[in-house]
Amino acid sequence: MSLLQRLSFNQMTADPWSLEQVVRNCSRSGVPYIGAWRHKLNGDASKASAMIRSEGLRVSSLCRGGWFSAPTVEERRKRVADNRLAIEEAALLGAPVLVIVSGPANGQTLSDARAAVLDGLLEVLPDAEKAGVILGIEPLHPMYAAERSVVVTLKQASDLVERLSSPAAGVLVDAFHVWWDPEVMQQIERACGRIAGFHVSDWPVPLPGILMGRAMMGDGVIELRKLRQAVDATGYDGPIEVEIFNEEIWKNADDGLLELIKQRLVEHV
Repeated sequence: MSLLQRLSFNQMTADPWSLEQVVRNCSRSGVPYIGAWRHKLNGDASKASAMIRSEGLRVSSLCRGGWFSAPTVEERRKRVADNRLAIEEAALLGAPVLVIVSGPANGQTLSDARAAVLDGLLEVLPDAEKAGVILGIEPLHPMYAAERSVVVTLKQASDLVERLSSPAAGVLVDAFHVWWDPEVMQQIERACGRIAGFHVSDWPVPLPGILMGRAMMGDGVIELRKLRQAVDATGYDGPIEVEIFNEEIWKNADDGLLELIKQRLVEHV
């Protein structure tokens, strides 16, 4: 299967676009997959699913679940309930993967927060198994540890998957978050059979911002092809999702964006 046949366009790469625009533009450009975000479903996953399927497109993943750590028992229960809803939405969309971003410590110690992540995943795992949805645990770069994710390495994510011990648990490899790790190649190999998704963007120098600093593939320092080949070598042949948070790309998103992404995917991934 060619890279272009595996291409998925993550909705946040063109945040100003409505779901209708994303579906229309992907259909016109021959992009087969969409990476969906819950807040862009307008509270109706069934309607969104029908719209996407009507153009012959598929959903590669739904973002996001997780954020299990909370300072009170009641708040943790609410987080678990929200994850159960996210699993239902993923199933309605036909998304094989629910992206799990663990969330910050949120008033707990790091060790307690990481334990809460495992506990939360264990609570919703039966729901994922029943729905046929994989919980794709995504480690974020360590710079996000304080505000977005206490899981910051692929090793930590694989450790969680091994504790969960279920076909409904896997890891998500996002190049932006793991490229720096001296153990990344060994950890990708370790994750053989458990990789649920592969996301690409690039790391520009200097990085203009923690959240909005991602760049188009080829405009940074990540060895994207090397990472992709390592992921492929594990047997993963699923969607390659382009997920770029960048305000300049958002402001200038037009009909040429998807063609540029296709070009850069072939050249650099």
